[in-house]
Amino acid sequence: MKIAISIPAYNEAASLPRVIAKINEVMQKQKDPYTIIVVDDGSTDNTTEVAKKAGAHVISHPYNVGLAETFRTEVKEFLKTKADVFVHIDADCQYNPQDIPRLMQEIKNGYDLVLGNRFAGGIEQMPFLKKLGNKVFSRVISRIIRYKVEDCQTGLRAFNRKVAEIPITSDHTYTQEQIIRTVREKFKIKEIPVYFAKREGKSKLIKNPFEYAIRAWINIFRIYRDFEPLKFFGRIGMMFVSIGMLIGLWLVYLFLTTGRVGHIPLTILTILFIMLGIQAIIFGFLADIRRK
Repeated sequence: MKIAISIPAYNEAASLPRVIAKINEVMQKQKDPYTIIVVDDGSTDNTTEVAKKAGAHVISHPYNVGLAETFRTEVKEFLKTKADVFVHIDADCQYNPQDIPRLMQEIKNGYDLVLGNRFAGGIEQMPFLKKLGNKVFSRVISRIIRYKVEDCQTGLRAFNRKVAEIPITSDHTYTQEQIIRTVREKFKIKEIPVYFAKREGKSKLIKNPFEYAIRAWINIFRIYRDFEPLKFFGRIGMMFVSIGMLIGLWLVYLFLTTGRVGHIPLTILTILFIMLGIQAIIFGFLADIRRK
């Protein structure tokens, strides 16, 4: 079985040599041939030079395009090769390359997508907001796919060519989208425990914890909007309809108890809320039909 091990990198010149050296140390003990691919996402340091010197095949973006587009580049490069299995691992030394053979073994056992579960394997250190966000994301994904996933944002995963060929369109929730689409295509998925070490240096993703929290909730809404549009727009629509009905019932109550007729602004507001709610529900139905 041929393996393509891919590392996305943005200004990771300091950590890349250690990651590549550890991967080589682990993989040279295996019988499977492998290649290491580094996708440099427009780094401003000497990430590309360091990766080439370490023996990796390097693809460089002319400028920073973000994690989602980098992941799509990784998958495209994998599909260009004759490799059977794609392994994705981060460049910051938090994941242990010793876990790669265990992921590969599950692919050999017949699974299509194997995820490294940090919560089951042990987390040396993770900011509280990030840990909470990961758990909430995983719970949302589990509800949508009706299959329990404990770590849907893991940066250590392996999958075969069938999963690699599934198109990933999101620029914000690509890790979750791959899981959702894999399950909906009826491919087999499995999680295995992996260790997650303390990060050396500052995170490039979490500069402000409050900004991270806001962005995480926005992404959760995006997931529901894209993959459960009927529930997403249906609930919004029912909220508007309910508000409109409550105002309408209040007007009816006033009429029955006082005999007062009028309140034109409230009457208009009642009609407006109900119409908005019905439109949102209809939009949810149309989006759900289009999704299927």
